[in-house]
Amino acid sequence: MASLLDVIKTAGMDAVGATNPVTVMYGEVITVNPLSVMVDQRFTLTADFLMVPESMTLFEMDLNHVHPYTDNGSVRSTSEALAEKIVIRPGLKTGDKVLMLRVQGGQKFVILDKVVTA
Repeated sequence: MASLLDVIKTAGMDAVGATNPVTVMYGEVITVNPLSVMVDQRFTLTADFLMVPESMTLFEMDLNHVHPYTDNGSVRSTSEALAEKIVIRPGLKTGDKVLMLRVQGGQKFVILDKVVTA
């Protein structure tokens, strides 16, 4: 006969198992705008089901600038420097392999990072 403690442990483990705890999954970016990801070649998730951290988004900086300076008493300006934007983070692209977590309950998926080969 099982003790009360064993019954409580079993019930707790069954409750956790029934709620779909966090699961690690792999996916591939199918489209970027709007975002969609194919998961384990089984199903496709749309943007409504995906949570994308800031580290996985495009971030560019415009460093185009002009500096005034004084030369022999006259004020002059340098020519434009760095006319093109600099990409700090490239963001997600079609074909990227991603590592994801399925949030408890299975309704949302967090994209953790890109998966690259060494």
